[in-house]
Amino acid sequence: QVQLVESGGGSVQAGGSLTLSCAAPLYTFNNMGWLRQAPGKEREGVATIDRNGKTNYADSVKGRFTIVKDNANNTLYLQMNGLKPEDTAMYYCSAGRTGFSGVWYTVGDSTYKSSYRGQGTQVTVSS
Repeated sequence: QVQLVESGGGSVQAGGSLTLSCAAPLYTFNNMGWLRQAPGKEREGVATIDRNGKTNYADSVKGRFTIVKDNANNTLYLQMNGLKPEDTAMYYCSAGRTGFSGVWYTVGDSTYKSSYRGQGTQVTVSS
């Protein structure tokens, strides 16, 4: 059974920074990503990174967020700078695996499969 375990969420003021972590067997997945869901809103894709390290970001976070893979330590990161109140949401680590079922999400002009997701970590940004 695959487990994705997120950590690093918290409460910060606008303009602050947080780094989210996700422990997972990265080498077994075709793509990894971060999703978020704010209260009353649909879940949305934030950032993705594929097996070759190619990244993609939602327009709303470009230039502020960075997705990073540490294959040696099986950890996925989301470095978030310049946080805004509209970034407040539950953030989920996502992993896609070829041949497995999943849900689809969009980041920019591309669509990705999420076969597994973690329990989420809360990020709250105050103005």
